[in-house]
Amino acid sequence: MNMIHRRMRQGEAPGLETTLNGGAVVCDPSGVLFAPSERLLVVSDLHLEKGAAFARRGMFLPPYDTDATLLLLEAALDRYQPHVVVALGDSFHDRHGAGLMPDAPRARLKAAMAGRDWIWIEGNHDPEPPAGLGGLCAAEVSIGSWHFRHEPTAGERPGEVAGHLHPAARVSGNGRSVRGACFASDGARMVMPSFGVTTGGLNVLDPAFAGLFRAADARAYVIGAARIYPIPFAALSRG
Repeated sequence: MNMIHRRMRQGEAPGLETTLNGGAVVCDPSGVLFAPSERLLVVSDLHLEKGAAFARRGMFLPPYDTDATLLLLEAALDRYQPHVVVALGDSFHDRHGAGLMPDAPRARLKAAMAGRDWIWIEGNHDPEPPAGLGGLCAAEVSIGSWHFRHEPTAGERPGEVAGHLHPAARVSGNGRSVRGACFASDGARMVMPSFGVTTGGLNVLDPAFAGLFRAADARAYVIGAARIYPIPFAALSRG
């Protein structure tokens, strides 16, 4: 689960500036991506109402995930003041999440959306428009030099920004091993970390990432307590 990492991200650790398909972006320790030229903020895999979805299936999770995720999202929005927000799919944990969302978190989310162009990308968990929230819904969208969709496409796709895989990386050294959520990129395309506080992560060395990045340029931008650490895939550990 990402709760530990997410607590670490609540501070004012600086973002890491880099280039993605020729455009300047900031990888923020909260797990969002910001493109200053477009005043664009990108967030992936919020998985709102995951606890409620599990409860509907008879499994109990503490019912605080939506509030905790929204708190972190509000902080990122306050920090960057974007004009456009792209939510890269799996914004809700299932297709019923938006419609059954309680009034209080619904009001918070709508307040966060107010005054911004908000784009919901269809995910595999939430393939339908979120009920009663507004915003634009699309399978994919292009803005600036980037193309946004939920699941990464096999082969070379310069400019593609996707989520779905929940990338994480393990760094080992001096007898210690640390694992954290990360942005995965080779400078041409990117897979975003999951933002929801109860989401897991998949090691970027897993076969699911094979062929997505140029091997020589592949980097994991690992989210740490003080800053983001760019580490070549070749220097990472499995597990």
